[in-house]
Amino acid sequence: MLLVAGSSAAQARQAAVSTMSETDLVDFERQPEGVKRLIRDALALTRRKLTYIFGSSNPARGGMDCSGTIYYLLGQGGVRFNELPRQSDEMCAWVQAKSRFYRTRTATSLSHPEFANLQPGDLVFWSGTYSAGRRVLPVTHVMIYLGRSRSTGKPVVFGASDGRRYEGQKRTGVSLFDFVMPKPGAKAAIYGYGRIPGLVAASSRPSSSRGGFFNRLFGGG
Repeated sequence: MLLVAGSSAAQARQAAVSTMSETDLVDFERQPEGVKRLIRDALALTRRKLTYIFGSSNPARGGMDCSGTIYYLLGQGGVRFNELPRQSDEMCAWVQAKSRFYRTRTATSLSHPEFANLQPGDLVFWSGTYSAGRRVLPVTHVMIYLGRSRSTGKPVVFGASDGRRYEGQKRTGVSLFDFVMPKPGAKAAIYGYGRIPGLVAASSRPSSSRGGFFNRLFGGG
C-alpha cells in the first residue's frame, strides 16, 4: 500500500513521503516485540508529512535530517538510549562498540553474503553521500531496514532524505525508501549495518529469520 503526501513539484523541500501499514511487511508479526514497536513508531512518523531539514532532530520544526530522524525515533522508544549519539558516524561507532556490526566491504549487490545477517530493525550506514569533513568513521547517512514489502517483495528502509526514491518516485522528508545498492562508480557506498544496542536480546530473534536478508530474499537454505 503506497500513500503519498505532499508534492515534490510544489516547492523546494516540501514533504513528499510514502508510508505503509506494518501488515504490508513480510513476516512483521514474527519479529520480536522491540522490533515491532520500532517499526510501528517509524511508520507513524512517515504519516506526519515531515520534510527534510538538515540539522533538525525535532519534528516540531516540520522536518528532520537522516540521523536526526533516527535519533528522535530511538529517543522516543521504550528502550532508554542514554548513550545514543546524534551524528550518523557516531551512531555507527556506538553500534560497533555496544552491539553487533557487519561491515560490507566488498558487496556489489544485496545478494552478496555480506548482507546475510541483515534483519528488520537494523541500522544501515552509508559513506560518501556528501562531503562531511573529518568524522569518527567515514559514515554520512543512516536509515533503518524494515524488511520486505509484501506487495513487491522488495526491501524497504525508513529514514529521511531529500531525493532518494520509493517505488520509482523521488521522496523528500521522513519516509519509506527503496533499499538499493549505489550505482557502480558512485561516491556513495553502503558502509555496513548492525543491531541497535539493547533493542532485542539475541535469543529473541525468530529462529526462521536467522538465515538473514540474503537467504530470505534470494531463496537460500
